Amino acid sequence: MLLVANLSMLFTELPLLQRLRAAAAAGFTAVEIQFPYEVPAVQLKEELERCGLELVLMNVPAGDLMSGGDGLACHPKRGVQFNNALDEALAYALMVRPRQVNILAGRLPAGVSRKSALTILAANVREAAQVFDRLGIQVLCEAINPIDMPRFLINTPEQLQELLVEVGHSNCFAQLDVYHMARQNISIEQAMAVLGKSVAHVQFADHPGRGEPGSGTLDFRGVHAVLEQFNYQGAIAAEYKPTGATEDSLAWMYSAPFV
Repeated sequence: MLLVANLSMLFTELPLLQRLRAAAAAGFTAVEIQFPYEVPAVQLKEELERCGLELVLMNVPAGDLMSGGDGLACHPKRGVQFNNALDEALAYALMVRPRQVNILAGRLPAGVSRKSALTILAANVREAAQVFDRLGIQVLCEAINPIDMPRFLINTPEQLQELLVEVGHSNCFAQLDVYHMARQNISIEQAMAVLGKSVAHVQFADHPGRGEPGSGTLDFRGVHAVLEQFNYQGAIAAEYKPTGATEDSLAWMYSAPFV
């Protein structure tokens, strides 16, 4: 399994392009960035090449979601904004060529039924899956816990699987975040039993706290064993909040199950 540094969470002591160099120096060969759009795509491409790094994943722009709003992808009145975000992500991806792009479902808007929001989300994700399929880039969706992000539309493995079925496109996959599952007392075994071969990307942080492995109580050897049991071949990404300086939080990289 390829080990990936999430540069929206790690090395944030540095500007984004400098985080690439720090990740490479720490021993990573691949990175993901939630929203890289602050940096011109050509600059990111050049720095990735200079550092010998692969960009595994980035997100489609999500509007006001990260600042507490509803986001774009499941909102009945934000179709134009979603299409613009998709165009922006597509143009960026044409330059930096990630393996995957992730679409954040967003929060259930006031006055909208969950069924209606799911239908809108599925249509938007299906469109993205079709567009990115031509580039050989996988489209992902993920479940996020409703404690950290209230009203988020997709919380559980079952809801994520429901979305994948509704989308009905061969280029749409599940992104599984171990932390978001643990926050809801959902084990990796339970999540994989539901999502199985649909899982194309895994992220991790310890729980409680969302810090580095060893800062909480999660059994990462057990997580790794379950992924191997399901013959998971994708990347595993460190998307955690370091409890101190990032470099001081990396001891887990040099011990099982990560070596």
